[in-house]
Amino acid sequence: MISVDRKRLAGAVALGVLAQGAAVGLLATSAWLLSRAAEHPPVLYLLVAVVAVRALGLGRGVFRYLERLVGHEVALRAQAALRLDSFRALARTTWLGRRGGDLLSRMINDVEAVQDVVVRVIVPISGAALVIIGAQTMITVIAPAAGLATLACVAVAAGLVPLLAARLSAGLDRRVAVFRGELAEAVAEAAEAAPDLIAYGPQVALDRIRGADRRLREAEQRAALAQGVAAAGQTLGTGAAVIGALLLGSAGLAAGTVPPVQLAVLVLTPLALAEVIAAIPPAVQTLARARAALGRVRQVIEAPAVGAGDRPEPVPTDTTGVTLRDVTAGWPDGPVVATGLDLDLTTGDRVGLVGPSGSGKTTVAATIMGLIPARAGTVDARGRVGYLAQDAYLFDTTVAENLRLGRRDADDQELIMMLRRVGLDLALDRLVGVHGTRLSGGEARRLALARVLLTEPDVLILDEPTEHLDAPTAERLLTDLDRLAADVAVLMITHDPRVARRCDRLIDLGRTVDARVPERG
Repeated sequence: MISVDRKRLAGAVALGVLAQGAAVGLLATSAWLLSRAAEHPPVLYLLVAVVAVRALGLGRGVFRYLERLVGHEVALRAQAALRLDSFRALARTTWLGRRGGDLLSRMINDVEAVQDVVVRVIVPISGAALVIIGAQTMITVIAPAAGLATLACVAVAAGLVPLLAARLSAGLDRRVAVFRGELAEAVAEAAEAAPDLIAYGPQVALDRIRGADRRLREAEQRAALAQGVAAAGQTLGTGAAVIGALLLGSAGLAAGTVPPVQLAVLVLTPLALAEVIAAIPPAVQTLARARAALGRVRQVIEAPAVGAGDRPEPVPTDTTGVTLRDVTAGWPDGPVVATGLDLDLTTGDRVGLVGPSGSGKTTVAATIMGLIPARAGTVDARGRVGYLAQDAYLFDTTVAENLRLGRRDADDQELIMMLRRVGLDLALDRLVGVHGTRLSGGEARRLALARVLLTEPDVLILDEPTEHLDAPTAERLLTDLDRLAADVAVLMITHDPRVARRCDRLIDLGRTVDARVPERG
């Protein structure tokens, strides 16, 4: 799922090793230099160490900068590739039935977790492991007993303590991404419903946001407690390593097995490793959170394609329309909402799909369009299917850009002609606002209809075409629809009796029967 440039990643790890190694080497070399200078040797004996201290001090900053530069380049490339994969997966499916705020959190916050995996997990843990091995090898060569003792302490501080802390906070780390998605969903819904909340009071929405925020905050606090315990354990482990090196190094010095100038190196090298070891617990905790977040992204990418993106282009045919035979409809992960559904819809037909809220009208429409597979039965949609959603989205851009979502190659003259067909006189460069808020309800509905008609559909599905419109505006829209879709098979999803009266026949999902209605006047 994650595409990473392995060569650049190896380069980032190598630079991280050099940066951390320079920090440890700086303190170890300084310890040797001070001890040796205390013996008052000729200054020439100290020049190499002096130059090494300067080089390591400068190199530490340079290598750290280069490591961050290369590491972030790798991470951002991987993040961009993962985000593209996520959008490609969404293009194969549908927004219908999805929680927008949670999906937004997956596409932004959870995708960014791949950056943490590279920058905060792979590079620091790999670098720390290699530097610890090198430092412990040096200590063991100088004083084997001190090397074994410090190795045991470092193993506890760098291995056992982070693993125990990760185990303590594992459940919380996995839930952080979920809680973040819940908070994003609550905030997104409140923002979308802001006008209604102003009119009726925001208390319910605010309570939901506060509840989601509280759960996220409590999870973060408990995870931080585990990380604090890990930091305390590391401090104790590193302190034990320093004390062990001092005691065993002193014993070796008394026995004559450890040179006097090396004692400071034995004591201060484990102390220098404290900075290296300190990066491990946050990295382990970040890994747990990143796994949970990337798991949520994986659900988006690897979910079965249920969208129209995998459908072939409509094949030209002499007969266009829709035929359903004994269809059972329902979302793949939801309950069945309609069974035994039969429908014959051909050019010129006007069929109304009615039923109580939640009876599955939009689900049936999604099944006809191929956005979700039928649970049972056969669906035959012949020709191009156009869909006018109940809340058809208008983007915060110009009229022309919104229309060209229907047909990208349409020129300005074609757009003007289509606007006139649906009874609109709008400038193509006019901004429509977020969700069409700068247009009236009737204008927004007609603009969305114009966008659908630009696709030149053979079958037109209208989901509550008169929703949110006053009676005169709704009547004018229905009259224009009769004219505009005279040679198209039309399926109308509605609660509106005025729409139902204009249909040739009705399918009531409350009863799943085919009922005739009087001829249209």
